[in-house]
Amino acid sequence: MADPLQELLAPTRAAVERYAMIRPGDRIAVGVSGGKDSMLLLALLARLRRFYPAPFSLTALTLDPCFGGEAADYSPVTALCREWGIPHEIRRTRLWEVVFEQRKEANPCSLCARMRRGGLHRLAGECGCNVVALGHHKDDAAETLLMNLFAGGTIASFSPKTYLSRRGLWVIRPMIFLDEAAVGAAVRKAGLPVVKSRCPADGNTHRQKTKELLRSLSEEYGPLADRLVGALQKGGISRWG
Repeated sequence: MADPLQELLAPTRAAVERYAMIRPGDRIAVGVSGGKDSMLLLALLARLRRFYPAPFSLTALTLDPCFGGEAADYSPVTALCREWGIPHEIRRTRLWEVVFEQRKEANPCSLCARMRRGGLHRLAGECGCNVVALGHHKDDAAETLLMNLFAGGTIASFSPKTYLSRRGLWVIRPMIFLDEAAVGAAVRKAGLPVVKSRCPADGNTHRQKTKELLRSLSEEYGPLADRLVGALQKGGISRWG
């Protein structure tokens, strides 16, 4: 049976090398929500560290929003990390309470994302890591470009690699050359555990609407995510050049 992760290693390594994401001795904190994207990222980096010429270490970090006031069960993720020799640090938070109960945000995703990023960066520092790896893929980059254009009138997306000077951290996105469909297929074929999100807004967000728009347009015009990411690279936008 073919290894479902093997064919995704080449584009992952290509992204890492094109944007110099990993340096010798890096201590990489992988943001692991338990969703398919973060689980595949963890698996690919665990595989990559076996042979990558620049030695690096991995630590899996999970911020539990405690939706509904209850802790989520990440035991399958912890078990997999133990099998791969990767420490798994779980931090329970009051994120759900702040965003949905106290602030009662009509559009909670933006505040939630900021709080999660801040918490993840702090935890990475506490764990002695100098790099944070996030599981964004090609479709995420294209959707972010469209969201910024439609909502803010700006032509920008997230960057493949960013330095946070206040934290002394690098943020990297090794899966930016992978299609979301390939990510989902690899997770299913490899039997990676996935922790279902219990977010009340899951599936009803601006990003989900943008995802559906991109999918609809791609049916008529072809693979738009490829073209949009290509435009980011050709234009050197958001340090994609």
